[in-house]
Amino acid sequence: MTEHDQLPLPDYDHLPVEGLASRIRTLDAQGLETLLEYERAHADRVQVVTIMENRLQSLREGAQPSGGDPAAPAADDPSHAAGGSKVSEATTGPAMNPPSQGDPTNPAQPRSTG
Repeated sequence: MTEHDQLPLPDYDHLPVEGLASRIRTLDAQGLETLLEYERAHADRVQVVTIMENRLQSLREGAQPSGGDPAAPAADDPSHAAGGSKVSEATTGPAMNPPSQGDPTNPAQPRSTG
């Protein structure tokens, strides 16, 4: 049986199900079979097993592993997105004054910076 330190995805036990689909796309059939064996022997989550079986079938039908590092954070991993967007002075829009309350004809106006 495969041990945790032999898994092709080193942080597998901490991956949310939502991030799993993109992460397993980096694996070849052998790596995915190893992960599937581990999942069945431990948590045996129906949703995870189904995702892996479907991907394994795709690989057997000729799909290729996607590029990338299997240890890199997945784009759809909520912990990866928690940092948010980094906005700099160069990428922000002009500061806007909110419209006067109760006067819909007075639209927001850019603030003067001078």
